[in-house]
Amino acid sequence: MIDRYTRREMGAVWTEEAKLKQWLAVEIAAAEALAKYGYIPRSVPAKLKRVSFDVKRVQEIEETVKHDVIAFLTNISESMGEDSRFVHYGLTSSDVLDTALALQIKEAGMVLRKGLSDLIDVLKERALEHQYTLMVGRSHGVHAEPTTFGLKIALFYAEFKRHAERLDHALDQVAFGKISGAVGTFANVDPQVEEYTCKLLGLKPEPISTQIIQRDRHAEFVATLALMGSSLEKLATEIRHLQKTETQEVQEEFSQGQKGSSAMPHKRNPVTCERIAGLSRILRGNAVAALENIALWHERDITHSSVERIIIPDTSILADYMLSQMTKVVRNLVVNKENMEQNLKLSRGMIFSQGLLLNLISKGLSREDTYALVQKASAQVWADEKMDLKGVALKDKEIRRYLSAKEIEVIFDFSYHTKNVNKIFARLGLGKIKRTTKVG
Repeated sequence: MIDRYTRREMGAVWTEEAKLKQWLAVEIAAAEALAKYGYIPRSVPAKLKRVSFDVKRVQEIEETVKHDVIAFLTNISESMGEDSRFVHYGLTSSDVLDTALALQIKEAGMVLRKGLSDLIDVLKERALEHQYTLMVGRSHGVHAEPTTFGLKIALFYAEFKRHAERLDHALDQVAFGKISGAVGTFANVDPQVEEYTCKLLGLKPEPISTQIIQRDRHAEFVATLALMGSSLEKLATEIRHLQKTETQEVQEEFSQGQKGSSAMPHKRNPVTCERIAGLSRILRGNAVAALENIALWHERDITHSSVERIIIPDTSILADYMLSQMTKVVRNLVVNKENMEQNLKLSRGMIFSQGLLLNLISKGLSREDTYALVQKASAQVWADEKMDLKGVALKDKEIRRYLSAKEIEVIFDFSYHTKNVNKIFARLGLGKIKRTTKVG
């Protein structure tokens, strides 16, 4: 199991100090590239590596100049001396901002990837644990046919594996830097400067840019996290439904000393899942803002900048928090097998109606006639709480013309619905467990 990354670790990626460190890293890499290709003296990079910055001093300068990158450059120049004139040579602010942002997103992505791996691991564990834990499947909220809790969890295992692939792709698409100048034409520095700078930073050079890297890349990253958040909400909603008093098939862990209501001491509410469901709305809202950032004026404007200062750090931190919380919920989820078994019986055998339908069809009846026959039998069960579908089928003269008592018993055997569970798990690479579950 991969150790959890805490919110503090993700938050540390997005502090003001962390941002300025990445700015300095870009300036140093660019200086090395500029020196390598003869734009500035070879002594400059070494001097630049020895400089330091002060967050408060940068902010103080920015109050006057009203420009964050100029404030930063002014601050590092104060400790560098005359050679500071070669820093940022031929660059524009967005060369630093966008390249540094790629580094921050790359670092945040590593934290998110580990958090997502944690959730995938615990989903796998719980799916295998409950591979054959029988429960009722529901469509439209109504009992449909038997399934297993393991299959339900395996579904989310597969879904979050897809999110891992999407995240990898999104991180690959945003891991680009640019040192191409004011409108992206390389008028003041050759493309080889950009290529070498990006190589030093572990990024790819943007094939074509304006003054900025185009924001479809960043929108994909934010949208990927929003999509993942929607799946987290989907899982949270499933747990909330299964925890309802009328169902009580699963329950969020209720810790020692926890209280559910200021008014009702008996309450044990799925509060974490509700929190996750609510927070997913923020991720989707941020994705809309990221999409709005794509359309900018000509070679650039800065309408995207103020938005990104909020949505990219917030989305990364929030997604990491939601992953952490859901991992804890799934790991500690209380599974009430007895209630699952009792709920299977609530429909009094009507969940086997399709099996009865298909067996009668196989005896030569038309689908229309068979449907009417089984629906009529089901109506009797609906009308009388003392009846069950198997009992009605055994006593129905028309049904018994085609099916023996032994054949009817087989139709109402739960193992009929679990015979291919192994195959589904094998498709997912979850292995096989040979086991038969019986419900009385």
